[in-house]
Amino acid sequence: MQPVYLDYNATTPIDREVADFMIPFLRGKFGNPSSIHSFGIESKKAVENARKSLAALLNCSPTEIIFTSGGTESNNFALKGIAYSYREKGNHIITSSIEHPAVIEVCKSLEKEGFSISYLPVTREGLVEPDSLREAIRKDTILVSIMHANNETGAIQDIRSLSAIAHENGLLFHTDAAQSVGKISTRVDDLGADLLSVAGHKFYAPKGIGALYVKEGIQLTKILHGANHEHNLRPGTENVLEIAGLGKAAEVALRDLEKNAGIMSETRDLLFELIKKEIPTVIRNGPADKVLPNTLNISFPSMDAGALLAEMQEVAASAGAACHADDVEISHVLQAMKVPVEAAMGTIRFSTGKDSKREEIITAAGLIARKAKNLMGTTSAGTINKESPQTFKLTQFTHGLGCACKISPKILEDVLKNFPSPVHPDILVGTETSDDAAVYRINDETALVQTVDFFTPVIDDPFEFGAIAAVNALSDIYAMGARPLFALNIVAFPVNRLPISVLQEILRGASSVAEEAGISILGGHTIEDNEPKFGMVVSGIVHPSRILKNSGANVSDLLILTKPLGTGILSTALKRNMISPEEKDGLFNSMRKLNRSDAEIMAKYNVSACTDVSGFGLLGHLKEMAEGAGVSIELNSESIPQLPGALDYASQGIVPGGTSNNIGYTAAFVNFSPDIRKSMQILLADAQTSGGLIMAVKPEEAESLLQEIRANGNKDAAIIGSFTPSSKYLISVTS
Repeated sequence: MQPVYLDYNATTPIDREVADFMIPFLRGKFGNPSSIHSFGIESKKAVENARKSLAALLNCSPTEIIFTSGGTESNNFALKGIAYSYREKGNHIITSSIEHPAVIEVCKSLEKEGFSISYLPVTREGLVEPDSLREAIRKDTILVSIMHANNETGAIQDIRSLSAIAHENGLLFHTDAAQSVGKISTRVDDLGADLLSVAGHKFYAPKGIGALYVKEGIQLTKILHGANHEHNLRPGTENVLEIAGLGKAAEVALRDLEKNAGIMSETRDLLFELIKKEIPTVIRNGPADKVLPNTLNISFPSMDAGALLAEMQEVAASAGAACHADDVEISHVLQAMKVPVEAAMGTIRFSTGKDSKREEIITAAGLIARKAKNLMGTTSAGTINKESPQTFKLTQFTHGLGCACKISPKILEDVLKNFPSPVHPDILVGTETSDDAAVYRINDETALVQTVDFFTPVIDDPFEFGAIAAVNALSDIYAMGARPLFALNIVAFPVNRLPISVLQEILRGASSVAEEAGISILGGHTIEDNEPKFGMVVSGIVHPSRILKNSGANVSDLLILTKPLGTGILSTALKRNMISPEEKDGLFNSMRKLNRSDAEIMAKYNVSACTDVSGFGLLGHLKEMAEGAGVSIELNSESIPQLPGALDYASQGIVPGGTSNNIGYTAAFVNFSPDIRKSMQILLADAQTSGGLIMAVKPEEAESLLQEIRANGNKDAAIIGSFTPSSKYLISVTS
């Protein structure tokens, strides 16, 4: 089916009339509006005509319109501009607890500058009660900022009543109208607003353009400095192309306001009606009547909204909560409305547009209901098993990615510290260390090594996922200096969501790796789960005197890393469909490579300590090595092997949740030299899946070991640093 877009509150497409109107400004009409020649005058006219069109939509004077880069800048300008201008009168600002981050974060910033902020509560429907505003007003209050319509629930505030209360007390009133402009009436005289923020891309204008209405006579302190553009309030050469588009969008919105509202409300109500018919237990959040005509915020019972969104790739919508490995992040709006956690976790915002069609709404509703029933377990297993495994992207069926879905190291430390370490003479490696395997002495010649790994898909192909999971599980055996004997599978599989043939492919991939490692898979354990997960318990043997722990490093030992970093970052880019075929191949080849041959070469040398890089990232595992040995580590960032594209994606903010956890966890014990880029810091903390071995090697043997590994075909292996005497920081990173 053609994808159905139901996320118009996130952004709208550029209207065809708007796009056509903008085309001349992409070509011939390019003059600078500040220039006095004909080219400049033509552009100046376009800017002023757009100002008039937006003023007509807001029913204000064109001189009261300031063009900005969007709603965020408008909100920043309004709040900071008033705060700085009226500081002598007071330093107290009132806002609501459900504002957009473009207001909340500005308020937090002003708090750091000495301003006092009151965040008003809301009702279960998400509305600010007038009495709560009255009670919050103080002698030093200078501004009230309450959004017109909420971006998540669509709840429309009674701005007229709230602004009247502000004015009765001699206060200024600002409203963030990003979601309401173009959908409902936003006449500033009706609202009683002194300042009003506009975001163009919410009503079919381009992204990157917006405006701030400022009532005549109000003083604003500039937050940007330069030339005297925009009434000497907002410097910078005007973005003529997008300003023209904003003006045309305002003209179209004013002309078609009533018609578009009817289309949006009809399709929104149809969507809810059809979903409610199939799933009667769904709950609608927000007011029944005081709501934007296009917005539907509903909670699915006993549901993970992220899982449902991942399942229904053919429908674009937004979740009200995000589930991370160690935390449930619920929207601050739903929290303020006191929506129960179990309902908030299953909350999705659907928003229709002026071009939404009944036919696509009917199709989308059917798909949503069917997928939701699958997740709720109300349909029989195998209902979608007719589809081919090749049609499924495994990464879309899960939140976490590989080892990036591990519980954060800090939480694990807090939990495990309450448990005593087992004491027995034959336990050679147990919970007293941070090694990823347990070792038990059988006799003087043999010790049993056992490890377990279990995670979510990092790649879309089931066979490849099974292979990578098996490689990852075997890695801990090799890192201990041991030889694997056999393995057991651990399976969690959504039989209602995926064909059983997908599971067969996962197991086949794991078996191919087991064969390469020279072992058999002797059985395992399975459970039914909404997310596909796979792992293995691996048993191996080692001579008791040849065990490699992660805590045996000595000062002056050199560090060798055998695989490049960046699997967590690239897996996230893969899930977002941003990765190139070449980058995908590099990611798979790295994760698919067994550490067996490198470990066999390592066994010939005087290696003091070893571990492998997994979910805690390079820095997390190096911290364990440094603490265990009572030393520090110096890393050379330029020598760190990395997967192509990883640094670029990190600089774009393509970072998995597990990596973000690692960054916070490692901050206290890592010192980066000033020239280390943020993207490199992210890479060093990236949660790896099937990462390389980290070896602590005597300096006189390190180069020989490295050259033998490279001669065996591993060109990525590198000496990345050294162990040093204990110092202020466990790890220092230089370039």
